[in-house]
Amino acid sequence: MLEIFVTKTFQELYRELPKTIRRKADSKTQIFRQNPFHPSLQTKKLEPHHKEIWSFWVDKDHRIKFRFISSNEVHLLYIGNRKDIYRR
Repeated sequence: MLEIFVTKTFQELYRELPKTIRRKADSKTQIFRQNPFHPSLQTKKLEPHHKEIWSFWVDKDHRIKFRFISSNEVHLLYIGNRKDIYRR
């Protein structure tokens, strides 16, 4: 099982989301904790590949960006609309 840490930025962005999106994010994060490559998450490595930043789906419009710290630890970096998150 993954140990998950969140950045201050992630916490602030999470608090700004509507309650329905926060609930979806919580549910998807539980799936992620058990299996970060579960098909429902559509986990993918983002460009440029050398930065080691990944994302997974909360829903069709929202994503969570993260970085693996070790084989069993991750930092959740950003959460938000898919159009905005990839600009960060």
